Amino acid sequence: MLHLQSLSLRPFLESDGDDFPFTVPVIRSLSEIQFKAPVTFFVGENGSGKSTMMEALACAVESITVGSESVKTDKTLAPIRRLAKYFKLAWTKRTRKGFFMRAEDFFGYAHSMRQTREELEEEYKNVERDYKGRSEYAKDLARSAYSGQLAAMKNRYGEKDLDSYSHGEAFLNLFQSRFVPAGLYLLDEPEAALSPSRQLSFLSALKQMVEQEAQFIIATHSPIILAFPNAQILQFHEGVIREVKYNELEHVNLTRDFLANPEAYLRHL
Repeated sequence: MLHLQSLSLRPFLESDGDDFPFTVPVIRSLSEIQFKAPVTFFVGENGSGKSTMMEALACAVESITVGSESVKTDKTLAPIRRLAKYFKLAWTKRTRKGFFMRAEDFFGYAHSMRQTREELEEEYKNVERDYKGRSEYAKDLARSAYSGQLAAMKNRYGEKDLDSYSHGEAFLNLFQSRFVPAGLYLLDEPEAALSPSRQLSFLSALKQMVEQEAQFIIATHSPIILAFPNAQILQFHEGVIREVKYNELEHVNLTRDFLANPEAYLRHL
């Protein structure tokens, strides 16, 4: 389902025009992006502006973040929030469901979840010491507060900590556990945590979620992820955004050519 139909840019104030991110070429040339499929990919070289666009979109839709500070308060996104104020969004139906996740956020989130679990387990063990002289009823109430939080984490993420899984397993576990139908999901380079086989598992999960009325906008370099059927591919190149076909992508053709004849590339090293 298409929740977000399009985004366009209002004219910039003169006071903003000379500062980042307004100086990014793809931002300066942008008039409108129309979303035509439940899965849209942003693809381009590093520095092409796709991550800037993704972060600004997350700020504009006030997306929930996974593993990082809110887009409303994150100091590193202050310039991006200024850009987001110029975004004009057209919705089929406004959704507040979904989340925004960058590759680096995932690793920090897994680590913080392990710390939280360990702290809760330690507090649970210390109830007897901290409530010495109190009634068993008071102790049971204190333990139940910690055990309830631990049970909720177990139900959502399983028996193990996220960072005790392989990166790919943990990412898919987090991704699926936080999924809610009919949401808008913004993902920046999810392949950073995924092996090729896990990327195929990610595509399978993506298909199931699209069938539950989810919409995805994903920035990626991965030829595997980019192969998702019937996806819209928007290429960021030389300061403009244009819609392209899968087989037109340099990422795809270079990978295909390399795998067909790696010696032709490696002999120049």
